[in-house]
Amino acid sequence: MNVPAHRPTDLRLDPSALALAGAGRVFDLSSGWWPGMPLAPGHPPFQVLTFRTPAGERAQGSRGDLEWLGDNASRFGFVSEILSFCAHSGTHIDALAHITSGENDEWYGGYSAHEHLGDYGPLTHDASTLPPLMRRGVLVDAPGALGHETLKPHQPVGADLISLALARQDVNLGEGDVVLLRTGTMRHWPDVEAMSAVQGAGLDLEGARLLAQYRPAAVGSDTAAVEVHPSGVDGEPQPVHRLLIRDLGVPLLEWVYLEELAAAAVHEFLLICLPLPITGATGSPVRPVAVA
Repeated sequence: MNVPAHRPTDLRLDPSALALAGAGRVFDLSSGWWPGMPLAPGHPPFQVLTFRTPAGERAQGSRGDLEWLGDNASRFGFVSEILSFCAHSGTHIDALAHITSGENDEWYGGYSAHEHLGDYGPLTHDASTLPPLMRRGVLVDAPGALGHETLKPHQPVGADLISLALARQDVNLGEGDVVLLRTGTMRHWPDVEAMSAVQGAGLDLEGARLLAQYRPAAVGSDTAAVEVHPSGVDGEPQPVHRLLIRDLGVPLLEWVYLEELAAAAVHEFLLICLPLPITGATGSPVRPVAVA
């Protein structure tokens, strides 16, 4: 089994971002997780399966791994469960081994799935190598810049719209920021039918190149895939994923709930995001918070 030799040492702490948390307002940017929740196509369903129950424990008595219960005259019991889900369920962050391209199926750093993918996941750049993010966060409210509640279906967010939003918000991007793009997709979360009114809207390759110039610590959005669909680039289903994750080593955050931030007109804040260091996973569920 691939066991990490050490934990990440780069904690991505930006001391100047602490000043942005002056008022102490906390915004939960997570989706929540439950069986039947909306998921991106191609991922297994989220499941919570009860494993132990008080009745089952009494029936099995002191056998096997329950022998520690003894005679249990007090009828002590407990409930435990099995969680079965993809690391890319709900609000999550993509590890750098998540996206491959080319004939050798290479992910960031030139590592090939033919050589560096084991029975228990990628041997490099898995979720165990994702550092905690404690950075300045910047909200780019694309529909807000246009005076709309949401973007239109399949509407691209390019460099011009990003620049317009930042100008109207009177905010500049800086190196190492976590940039969060709002499309309005999660305005009606988790109503799949209502969210379909914004389906496919997202960051295009031109917009991603603009963000990349600032060397962001991460880029995220309130959509299942961050980027616009269809991509508008021939032969490239997800060029933004390829550019940011595979080529540049910039993790992506998906299904980030941004509605309360936008409603409060909070456009810069302390972003705290703590990935679970799961060895062999290509991503991690997260509960990011914005503090302003």
